[in-house]
Amino acid sequence: MTESAAKRNGPLVWGLLALWFAASFGAVFFARDLQWLVAGWPFGFWFSAQGALLVFMFIVIVFAWRENRGDADDRGYDKQAFAARKASLHKRFVWFVVGLLALMLLLGLAQHWGLPKGWVAGIFLAATLVVYSVIGVYGRTADAAEYYVAGRRVPGLYNGMATAADWMSAASFISLAGGLYLQGYSGAPGQPGGLAYVLGWTGGFCLVALLVAPYLRSLDIYTLPDFFAKRFGGRWPRLIAAMAAVLVSFTYVVAQIYGVGLITSRLTGVHFEIGILLGLGGVLVCSFLGGMRAVTWTQAVQYWVMILAFLIPVSWLSYQQTGNPFAPLAYGQQLEKINRMESALMDSPAEKQVADEFSHRADALDAKLGNIEQSLYAERQELRAKLISLGGAKADDEASVTLRRELAALPRDVSAARERWSKLSREYRERAQPLGGAGRFTTAFAGNPEGSAEERKLFENSRLNFLALMFCLMVGTAGLPHLLMRYCTTPSVAETRKSVAWSLVFISLLYISAPALAVLVKYEVMAHLVGQHFDALPLWMAQWARDPSLLSYADVNHDNILQFAELKIGPDLLMLASPEIGGLPYVVSVLVAAGGLAAALSTADGLLLTIGNALAHDVYFEGDSNKAQSMRRVMWSKFALLVVALLAAYVAAQRPAGILYLVSASFSLAGAAFVPAMVTGIFWRGANRAGAVSAMITGLCVTLYYMASNHPYIRRAWELEGDGLWFGIAPVSAGIFGVAAGFAVIVVISALARRCAPLSTQD
Repeated sequence: MTESAAKRNGPLVWGLLALWFAASFGAVFFARDLQWLVAGWPFGFWFSAQGALLVFMFIVIVFAWRENRGDADDRGYDKQAFAARKASLHKRFVWFVVGLLALMLLLGLAQHWGLPKGWVAGIFLAATLVVYSVIGVYGRTADAAEYYVAGRRVPGLYNGMATAADWMSAASFISLAGGLYLQGYSGAPGQPGGLAYVLGWTGGFCLVALLVAPYLRSLDIYTLPDFFAKRFGGRWPRLIAAMAAVLVSFTYVVAQIYGVGLITSRLTGVHFEIGILLGLGGVLVCSFLGGMRAVTWTQAVQYWVMILAFLIPVSWLSYQQTGNPFAPLAYGQQLEKINRMESALMDSPAEKQVADEFSHRADALDAKLGNIEQSLYAERQELRAKLISLGGAKADDEASVTLRRELAALPRDVSAARERWSKLSREYRERAQPLGGAGRFTTAFAGNPEGSAEERKLFENSRLNFLALMFCLMVGTAGLPHLLMRYCTTPSVAETRKSVAWSLVFISLLYISAPALAVLVKYEVMAHLVGQHFDALPLWMAQWARDPSLLSYADVNHDNILQFAELKIGPDLLMLASPEIGGLPYVVSVLVAAGGLAAALSTADGLLLTIGNALAHDVYFEGDSNKAQSMRRVMWSKFALLVVALLAAYVAAQRPAGILYLVSASFSLAGAAFVPAMVTGIFWRGANRAGAVSAMITGLCVTLYYMASNHPYIRRAWELEGDGLWFGIAPVSAGIFGVAAGFAVIVVISALARRCAPLSTQD
């Protein structure tokens, strides 16, 4: 069925892929030239933020409609019973959404009447977790088909909801709008991003719909490694795919559990590590007890918590600023205002004073780095002398306490001092740039294509990194195991096509709104915070500044007025603090925190399930489908899931990197590991086992090498000189090299293996 379907779909697929390429890579490449205003919007910005998403939705909907018209494959299910089941599900979800809104209203009224905020947060959090837990307990199963693929009975609409929840992870919900706020259209030098995330994380669904999902569903597989075993045969394709699935999913799940800890600690007030364990309990109730069956319906419920939590604050901010609650339609008018305020800030003498101070601080740190041991000793002696002059270690006045804290905070050795001072120096250099190093919000790419040689080189590098990151996110989407297995839960190939289309529609509600939130908060900060006296700043700033990684500000130029460069906002703050920025009731803040928690929990559910299934079904049992072993396979999957969950919680507690970086890295790994072998396996008869194994290993090794060799810690440890970059591409986009190497290797090795037939039949 796979080969014949691929041939039949050829012209349609190639035409839609050409449209996809033009709407993404073509439009981005010429984005700097598409600067004319349309209804107040810079056209290039509008098309990348919204227009391309509409094209992507058109592509997957047209593909599903055209292919399903002539698809007579019912897969043997009862259509009448299926329709009755969908009608029943519609009623249940309507009642759930109504109940959720009613609970918010009641808690808002209760707070107005005197209910403490802690009780409001506790009741709302408990209510949502109870709903997830009830679904998990109700959906418990030991049947293999139910545990791995939800019995293949999930309607496309609801699988689309579940997939959207699975997809909109902590990175999308918590960090995407913040990343756009900081990076604008295309990011800053050395920080590719901005709208690349919006385009990459939505455009990838065109590849899923056209190249992957329907063909995987036609094989009735349980896991992604099952595909490699069925298509190529033998042990090694399955085992390598399984270990790659574990690596990709573990990298991704660490970011989700980090988000769980961040939100739970914020919502309940407990320590970050305790927040991780509390949230992890909610993850395990669903994935451990019911597998895909329970996870599917939990995720469908979580989608509505997430989307309401995202849309309510952004709609309110839009109404406050523009009088129109439909933020994606209204926020364009704020872009021109932001452009004018950016120009004023770049010319502001006070902002230049702040930039000069940061530059002086960076120079001082660079001088210390010239002789670290002596500088560290001199600083320690200076603080000790000041402390002695104030009365010594037993003095308890404020100045002495401050000095003791500074002394305790000094790096303990030369290595720690080098790492800390180098990081601070880079940060100060960045903040000494105009607009704190962020660049103009609507300008596509850093540098100037018509400027000096250095500016032209900076422009080309910025555009190349944007395209590379977008490519990795798109191709990685088509290779993520936990996403692809969601499309094996539908009753037919036709429902799978519908499900991909519904997934993108539900996902786009958030992705079209995320740039709006970034713009509206950017305007709020520039228009209403910058220029205020420090003692007149809103209370929410002091509350969030307790965590310097989320928010920090200081009077750098000592004028008692907040300048833009004196304010540092972390990407994980923007969404979580949006209700307080807009002055919404506390219950909406709780809803946003619960939405972020639902985003992290839903994705963690799917990832942990993928890891457990890969270890048990593919590694331990090697895909054995003996029904007598069904319960044992499920039990081993649950055991592996539990162990991996605890290990991921431990790694997340170490706060290894930002959420966006970890998630983006997992996309590079997924694209390099799976996509070359999977796509050629579907569309090319000549792809064989030797080529697939070589492609997976090569893609992973190239990607991992590039990431590792460019990590600052490894470069310092190995004393590597230079930046180590190939063509100037950032390590987060390492997958572009892994994917290219994978496609090249599978073509070459498959051709060679056909000439050496005995070699191609060996494991």
